[in-house]
Amino acid sequence: MLKPLIHPSQPIQILLPLHKPFFHGAGPISLSVKARSLMNKTRKNVKVGFVPSNIKAVTNTTKKAVGYKAVVTVKETVSSFLKTIGLERGLDDIKDLLGKTLLLELVSAELDPKTGLEKARIKGYAHRMSKDGQLVKYEAVFELPADFGEIGAVLVENEHHKEMFLENIVIDGFPNGPLDVNCNSWVHSKYDNPRKGVFFTNKSYLPSETPKGLRKLREEELVNLQGNGQGELKSFERVYDYDVYNDLGDVDTAPSKKRSVLGGKEFPYPRRCRTGRSRCDTDPRYEKWQANFYVPRDEAFSEVKQLSFATNFIYSMLQVVIPSLEATILDPDLGFPDFNTIDQLFTEGLNLPALDKKELWKSVLPRLIKTISEETHSILRFETPETLNRDKFFWLRDEEFARQTLAGLNPFSIKLVTEWPLKSKLDPNIYGPAESAITTDLIEREINDVMTVHKAITQKKLFILDYHDLFLPYVKKVRDLKGRTLYGSRTIFFLNPDETLRPIAIELTRPPMDGKPQWKEVYTPSFHSTGDWLWKLAKTHALSHDSVYHQLVSHWLRTHACGEPYIIATNRQLSMMHPIYRLLHPHLRYTMEINALARESLICADGPIEKIFTLGKYYLEVGSVFYDQHWRFDQQSLPADLISRGMAVEDPTAPQGFRLTIKDYPYANDGLFIWDALKQWVTEYVNHYYPKANMVESDQELQAWWKEIRTVGHGDKKDEPWWPVLQTPQDLIEILMTIIWVASGHHAAVNFGQYTYAGYFPSRPSFTRAKMPSEEPTEEDWRLFLRKPEAALLECLPSQIQATRAMAVWDVISHHSPDEEYLGDKVEPSWAENPVIKAAFERFNGKLKELEGIIDERNADCNLRNRNGAGITPYELLKPFSEPGVTGKGVPYSISI
Repeated sequence: MLKPLIHPSQPIQILLPLHKPFFHGAGPISLSVKARSLMNKTRKNVKVGFVPSNIKAVTNTTKKAVGYKAVVTVKETVSSFLKTIGLERGLDDIKDLLGKTLLLELVSAELDPKTGLEKARIKGYAHRMSKDGQLVKYEAVFELPADFGEIGAVLVENEHHKEMFLENIVIDGFPNGPLDVNCNSWVHSKYDNPRKGVFFTNKSYLPSETPKGLRKLREEELVNLQGNGQGELKSFERVYDYDVYNDLGDVDTAPSKKRSVLGGKEFPYPRRCRTGRSRCDTDPRYEKWQANFYVPRDEAFSEVKQLSFATNFIYSMLQVVIPSLEATILDPDLGFPDFNTIDQLFTEGLNLPALDKKELWKSVLPRLIKTISEETHSILRFETPETLNRDKFFWLRDEEFARQTLAGLNPFSIKLVTEWPLKSKLDPNIYGPAESAITTDLIEREINDVMTVHKAITQKKLFILDYHDLFLPYVKKVRDLKGRTLYGSRTIFFLNPDETLRPIAIELTRPPMDGKPQWKEVYTPSFHSTGDWLWKLAKTHALSHDSVYHQLVSHWLRTHACGEPYIIATNRQLSMMHPIYRLLHPHLRYTMEINALARESLICADGPIEKIFTLGKYYLEVGSVFYDQHWRFDQQSLPADLISRGMAVEDPTAPQGFRLTIKDYPYANDGLFIWDALKQWVTEYVNHYYPKANMVESDQELQAWWKEIRTVGHGDKKDEPWWPVLQTPQDLIEILMTIIWVASGHHAAVNFGQYTYAGYFPSRPSFTRAKMPSEEPTEEDWRLFLRKPEAALLECLPSQIQATRAMAVWDVISHHSPDEEYLGDKVEPSWAENPVIKAAFERFNGKLKELEGIIDERNADCNLRNRNGAGITPYELLKPFSEPGVTGKGVPYSISI
């Protein structure tokens, strides 16, 4: 057992070499800390951490003051260093020399028993002691009164002119060992804002259990995080608030960049983080455009992540690579003359003009930039995607088209056919007859009359990708844009006895427009050359629709956009010492930053996403339509999503409690294993802190959190009857599971395989330029198609600039950062200090490691034909762990790219 560092009977040794220490309260203090290795390889955007612990920061029982010392570990960053070059840097160095860098205040968790008021805080300056790489140690010496009680929090005032990133504070001298306060947060300069940084100890408390000495501080910190809703927020602030999507373009200087405001009655949408920028002069509905969108300071990327993606990628891609492509490919409408030219993107590459800042973008895009000429040009050569590397013709096979609906980039759209005949819900007076052209006779002919349609539906043999009603209202709008075309579509699949799907019909529909009636046609596989080429072209359109839906709905809307309100509400309504805040925190890291970067540089008006997707300027607006008509929180969990699509039913006798409609459904099989492991972990965690059912309903912070998510963050949906109630621990578990799954497993399944499955763009084109040759062709058009059908396909596929833009983006956003934090890999400090929670986490970690081997076994099983076979890419997107780079596997805690 450690004894106090300074015995009460001995004189206190002051450890400050150049000046007399500054003391407040009962007298001198002594804080010293063992140098500790980093708890985390990079900073985490946490405010502070409370962790259940059996180590209490209690003082010696003697009435005499006892000496303690603390060490503050500060991570020196390049950005904070560069901000103070010059006079202020010199002043900060002098303060380091004088020992007045950080002013610490120790807060007792107890009230004064005599007055019933908070005990006087013990203050002292920390002075710089050592530097090891990026880590700088500051030490302070304190003397605490014997009746000070348990330390509940440390307040930190930064005396420098630059912000500082605190890793942790360790207070040494307690009988039961040192007290570790996990920080991993920025402390702004007092010259920017006099408010001190608040760091609670690592012990978690429900609101009703908060020590009396900390209750006021707990409440005040939440109020500070909520802000007052006024003014423009500054980069150093930590204020969480809501706003609508009204900042997607520079409306004042470019009226053509005006987009629909998303959020509100006309275009319902989840809320984003408020920035407080002033309104545009030309239209006050919009915010003024400016670079570097605000996010709360602790939500920003670590420097490792910044260097591997954010700032440098955006700069390199938008300011260097894409302009160079545009300079090389002078005609933006120029398509590929043949498929050999497409293949050359992976073999010979594109010659680009000489570029500035070569070393920068060589390091940022190492997979793309293969060769740098010293003089006249550079080579942009794409890495061959794994799918193409295994089978050059994979994209032509119907079996692969069907397989990817279960084991590809978008396994979220395939659903069971439960009603027949197929019929649109759109107004027939506007969009034409509602009945589908896919008839009973057609289906029975395509399945060789092995069964009737009625029997196929009863036996759960028919499945569909249905993008008819979502896209049909935008067909005319998109076709009015230059060089784009669109249809509403339906694709029907039949389930074979070996659990594989077979595509049997694709219906493409154009609504009445330009004085012409509705046009629709059904295409089926054919052995005749004309029918076969029309089938290939119909698949191209269907794949394009699936690609658009994947990026717009399955990826951006359901994870990034719908997840941001959870993050804002968690920080506004749950104290940092709340156990549910601590459970959710690793799943919330970096998402607000990546969303802000997306609004600024990717999904913005005329940005890369609008240029590489068929929907163009209507891209996000269509997402609003889906959100309004189809998004439900209660269907975002993995089991609920599968059940709602008819892909699973509850079955207590089945593994993980669900029986799949298609047994060999790789996404669902692997996902349900993760879901089961997550549920065990979350259940143990919640039940530990809420042993009684009524504790959930009486938790004021928790109830305010859930109410704000429903009524503000997703306020356009606040009156929906399907929102879950939050009354019991089981209710809480289900809500938390949904939020955690969306941030981890769901996002991983749709993000990290983008280059693998879409890097060879003919396999998943994001853009279609030409209508079907059979849609009201002229005689000359039809003759040209019959003479050279390959030309019709190349004309339909993206142009050279559209394709290369998309490939570069897919490569980068499929990339794992070197500091990626994978689900269940490393325990959070707050979890580690509670033996019960630590043991539960270790079981969770063990389950995920087990899954690694199970996935390998499944991929090697020749009976599982949706994940094994000649030239088939194994399904690894839900393999929990990964090395850095574009690996096609790995499940991070959070949506960090």
